[in-house]
Amino acid sequence: MALPDVYWDHQIPLPKLTPVQAKVTVALVALLCFINSYDGEFVFDDSEAIVNNKDLKPTTPLNNIWSNDFWGSNLSSNSSHKSYRPLTVLTFRLNYLVAGGLHPVGFHVLNIVLHAVISALMIDVFAILIGGLAYDEKGVIFNHAPKTSLLAALFFAAHPVHTESVAGIVGRADLLCALFFQLSFLTYCKAFRGSARNDRFSVQWVVVSLTLCAAAMLCKEQGITVLGVNAAFDVLVICNVNVYELSQRLLLRKNPLDVCEMLRTGLLTRLTLMGLGGLLMLYARWRIMGTGPPAFTEVDNPASFADNLFLRIVNYNYYYSLNAWLLLCPWWLCFDWSMGCVPLIRSPADWRMVWLLLMWCILIGLVGQALCSQDSQRRRTLTLGLVLLLVPFLPASNMFFRVGFVIAERVLYLSSAGYCLLLAYSLGHCCYCWTRYRKLLCASVFALLCVYVARCALRSHQWRTEQSLFSSALSVCPLNAKVHYNVGKNLADKGNSTAAIRYYREAVRLHPTYVHAMNNLGNILKERNELIEAEQLLSKAVSIQPDFAAAWMNLGIVQNSLQKFDEAEQSYWSAIRFRKKYPDCYYNLGRLYADQNRHVDALNAWRNATVLKPDHSLAWNNMVILLDNTGNLGQAELIGREALKLLPNDHTIMFSLANVLGKLQKYKESEGFFLHALRINPNAASCHGNLAVLYHRWGKLELAKKHYELSLTLDPEAPGTRDNYNMLRRKLDQLKRSTP
Repeated sequence: MALPDVYWDHQIPLPKLTPVQAKVTVALVALLCFINSYDGEFVFDDSEAIVNNKDLKPTTPLNNIWSNDFWGSNLSSNSSHKSYRPLTVLTFRLNYLVAGGLHPVGFHVLNIVLHAVISALMIDVFAILIGGLAYDEKGVIFNHAPKTSLLAALFFAAHPVHTESVAGIVGRADLLCALFFQLSFLTYCKAFRGSARNDRFSVQWVVVSLTLCAAAMLCKEQGITVLGVNAAFDVLVICNVNVYELSQRLLLRKNPLDVCEMLRTGLLTRLTLMGLGGLLMLYARWRIMGTGPPAFTEVDNPASFADNLFLRIVNYNYYYSLNAWLLLCPWWLCFDWSMGCVPLIRSPADWRMVWLLLMWCILIGLVGQALCSQDSQRRRTLTLGLVLLLVPFLPASNMFFRVGFVIAERVLYLSSAGYCLLLAYSLGHCCYCWTRYRKLLCASVFALLCVYVARCALRSHQWRTEQSLFSSALSVCPLNAKVHYNVGKNLADKGNSTAAIRYYREAVRLHPTYVHAMNNLGNILKERNELIEAEQLLSKAVSIQPDFAAAWMNLGIVQNSLQKFDEAEQSYWSAIRFRKKYPDCYYNLGRLYADQNRHVDALNAWRNATVLKPDHSLAWNNMVILLDNTGNLGQAELIGREALKLLPNDHTIMFSLANVLGKLQKYKESEGFFLHALRINPNAASCHGNLAVLYHRWGKLELAKKHYELSLTLDPEAPGTRDNYNMLRRKLDQLKRSTP
């Protein structure tokens, strides 16, 4: 199973380190590349997978992670992407518990550490794939290619395409999957520890390997591909099968397969175990998914919706060539490659067809060398490098099922290991063949590593904030509507609505049916009182996507502002029809009814909002205010007290309840709520003013004077406060004059 020392290894311009030194070196390089992202924010997909994911919170039952998808939605939901990664979500939950909340530093640090560990372990993986399987007397893997495996691991540690997986917290799924992938492979190798080719193997270690494969799959679906790598390794290294000779024998029907020999070496048994284990995992995954694939749209993956099979195949292959280019030249990196970033090839005359042909020429050349080379070490290294490159990529290839993206850098995390192995082999072979250029090759290797490290540092810095991440994509994918949308959204969140409008308009121009951009643009225009255009945009959004509940609600708000009450009511009910549990929509429906003096309907709508969302402060407060204004003080008091049981520190509800209690002449209790509200929000002018009115009625005139003055200091234009203050001063003057 072990090969002779790899002949090109000693020519590689690297020092020969001990196993521990090599792993520490690789881990330090990995840390150096991504350490500047440790204090980054939650960015892009982190908002859905972490910030808005209730499964991370201690109040959510732990069992929920086994029935919900990666984003916190129930797997049975039609809107679920069916990404089942409970072990990854569990680590997010542990981060939340350790940090005591959503503090991104702990999340980022764990990602960086995981990448360093994976990079260090890659030395063992590469050593086995290049030099075969051998153990020393202590049971430690003996490395026949220490320099090649070190160089490949350094390339892996510093490859810039990994930035999304390491600096983006949702990339944790790829990191954990890769870790269990490695452990499954290394454990599979342990099944042959100390064995010769014709000895028995350990079934227990094969079962442990399958268990670790299942764990990898529970971190990310790609983990199941380790079975393919294990099988290829078994055939090529453990059983020393020459694939080219085997294929020739099968094609020419000469010397058919020796089944007895395969049984004797246990190959059939091991392949059967892995096959059954893989089928069981796939069946379990299919059942968990609800026996149906996720529903993706043309926006997610345009090639899969192309007019005919030829165009689909051509565009899929173009995507493959772009993925290959990202591995070869990871300079143009983007957080999202959808929505016009990669225009479809619609004709064989498209000049981009050249890249497909070039990719296949290179791939066929590599496969030819891997199968037909007379050099067994080269044959084995190239074959296993290609296996490690291609097999983990298969789930993202659209070959077996439609995927929900065009290109995703994070899916290349495992495949890049195969590329790094091939790159290290190529450089080693060049060093062996061109010894006179050894210094030049040494400088080239060092320069390439430096470029990788610098690019990683720059890219991980861009991933620290959404503003820098989204802005960096404008130069890479200027035709991507989602890039402009995200830049606009980030600007809007920071209050720069003028710039946000510009980017939202560009997103709609690039993608005229982009309903989310229309919705957000309509919202900003609504806030700027540009109601006519806002109504037009939102009406267009719901006509394109009739089940877009948020757009229906926002359309209702605009129509209410335009006093189109009947249309607004219909829009609100449309929103509720498409999203049954929509507390904000019930709240806005209540406001519509209140504007029409339909007080009972308004109260019912707000009550529905609080049933669906018990901490809906605005709905509770509006109920108290409406009941107060209509003279139902007793009911207003009951509602206010009920609200404060759920929201004990909500100063707005305290303020409204205090007003009600003051009118009921429960002055002491009213005073307590006013003072409590002021402790929470001491600069509330209206609270000081109403407390002053309470003291005025209560006869505590000096306290009334004090709070009138505080209210006027905070808000000199407070309605009615100055009149009340002047009335109080006249009364105080009268009292002074009447006092002997």
